[in-house]
Amino acid sequence: MSDEFNRGFTVSEIAPFERAIEFTHETTAAFVGRALRGPLNTPVLVENFAAFTRRFGSIWRRSALGPAVEQFFEHGGRKLYVVRVANNARGAMVCLPANGDALVLRALEPGSTENIRAAVDYDGIADGDEERFNLVIQRVAPDTSLVADQEIYLRLSCREGARNFVADVLLDSSLIRVQEPLPNCRPTRTSRFGTRFEASYAGHAQRGSDGQALSDYDLVGSAVRGTGLFALDQVERFDLLYLPPPARGVDLGPAATLAAELYCRKRGAMLVMDPPENWHTPVDALKGVRDAGFSSPNMLSYFPRMNLRDDAQTSPRCIGGAIAGLVCKLDRQYGAWEDLNQSGLSINRKYRPASEVSPEEAQALVRAGLNVVAESAAGRAKVCGSVTMGSGSQMDRRYSRLRVRRLCLTITRAIERATRWAVFEQDEEAIAERLLGQVDGYMSQLAQAGAFEGGRFAVQCNAGFESHAADADRGVSILLTFQPAGDDEELALTLHQTVTGFRVATTAFGPVNAAVA
Repeated sequence: MSDEFNRGFTVSEIAPFERAIEFTHETTAAFVGRALRGPLNTPVLVENFAAFTRRFGSIWRRSALGPAVEQFFEHGGRKLYVVRVANNARGAMVCLPANGDALVLRALEPGSTENIRAAVDYDGIADGDEERFNLVIQRVAPDTSLVADQEIYLRLSCREGARNFVADVLLDSSLIRVQEPLPNCRPTRTSRFGTRFEASYAGHAQRGSDGQALSDYDLVGSAVRGTGLFALDQVERFDLLYLPPPARGVDLGPAATLAAELYCRKRGAMLVMDPPENWHTPVDALKGVRDAGFSSPNMLSYFPRMNLRDDAQTSPRCIGGAIAGLVCKLDRQYGAWEDLNQSGLSINRKYRPASEVSPEEAQALVRAGLNVVAESAAGRAKVCGSVTMGSGSQMDRRYSRLRVRRLCLTITRAIERATRWAVFEQDEEAIAERLLGQVDGYMSQLAQAGAFEGGRFAVQCNAGFESHAADADRGVSILLTFQPAGDDEELALTLHQTVTGFRVATTAFGPVNAAVA
């Protein structure tokens, strides 16, 4: 498997109680969108833009995914899961003649640039054996015509029930599948015209298609089938989710927005949202926020869109990919508890804001939950405000500050992953003591890094297995109290780790803060 990308499948490990809670973690984003090629509904981890283009194709004018990925890496992102989705796309078809019939193969990955070819030979098969055949499948890179992938299958059979039945064997292929009905005999050897022994390849009898423009429902997908954004269930952890616009001139619709917000809430991630295309002025943006009615501390948006400095003809561009990259860079260089308008966290100079925003308008936008992208004195645009869209309700108002919300998500997700072991233990007193030491050590590292005002926090742990022995909610509770750096409000969280899952609740009171050296 390549070091630059993988399929995204993970195995959840239960950390032993002796293991310290992970303090450093490379913030990871996930993008869902349309691409020229690549596996459908499968998270693929890419760590640079070149790896993306090799697996999913180059920037495509009919998709915003490629430009978003490019923005992500040029603004400081390092780890990105890409989920390719499609709307009625079709894989290329290869037909291998079989004595008046044909063995029909269909490319597993749909798209017009997926170039698959196949060859049949009888090497190593006895002359009297008229059932067996060997099959070679190749993927050819469309830009270089070089072989990018190859699979070889020996002694296959078209007879159902045979040991190496071709339809069953090719279920393990990452390139192709058999299309029914199958021929009654083996396919004919592929060879160059006029020769018998020089192997050749059968190309496409029907090219693949890219399908139609995406709808909201293609992006959302199905939780049952694990498609669309639910394909990310295969990934144990991601921190930011971004759904680029589904087509040119088409905004992400309310169905996809609401589904993505709910999914982020479930996964403890932030949703990066682009401003709609018709938000031309700050007045448009303020009215749009009120009309949309979105109010979620797990949503991060901005205004305005951006223009290219040397191109005044094209429409303003979304920069959700750049925002995601800057958040990753912020966490790595400063910490999730800091604001976005830090030194070195600016938008690439080739972009400029598509709309001017006065200081008074900027304040109003920030109060409404929109971060403002404005040019600085140095001529590079910066993201100001550091707010979420959680200012619309009293319950979420405490999380309207982006750094507060992201600090809480960072803490709760780290503790959740590291304390799963506790639900399998029985000694309540020993569990509570071990948990206290594990969580206190982690919070101490955050305090030393400057995450808490005055470096103060408090931790209490409670295990209640014997009192809830027959209850599905038997487990442990962890009470945390801390004051985020630069904030004037103390937070108290109760974390419940149970057999059936993990949940977090804010509490009106918590343990008294203890000074940390």
